[in-house]
Amino acid sequence: QVQLVESGGGLVQPGGSLRLSCAASGFIFSLYRMYWYRRAPGKERELVASIGNTAGSANYADSVKGRFTMSRDNGKNTIYLQMNSLKPEDTAVYLCYTTYGNTWGQGTQVTVSS
Repeated sequence: QVQLVESGGGLVQPGGSLRLSCAASGFIFSLYRMYWYRRAPGKERELVASIGNTAGSANYADSVKGRFTMSRDNGKNTIYLQMNSLKPEDTAVYLCYTTYGNTWGQGTQVTVSS
């Protein structure tokens, strides 16, 4: 059974940081590019970042470039999203995704507010 489980969300003040994790199981993780998306209230789902199967450089949405860093650990079947200099407009449910089985995680809520 393919499964993606996100964690690490929460409430943070503007300018703060959070680190999200997504643990994968049920497929050969090291063969697949992985993605972070977010879904904010009243907005369409947005691709935040993606990373190749062997890590290396990641790609980012313009809205997060320079503030977010995506990484992966193939030994732990886990991807990460380090989010710095958070802004209120980063408030959203963050979801990880793999093309294997078109599988989504359940999401983790990130709220940036003072």
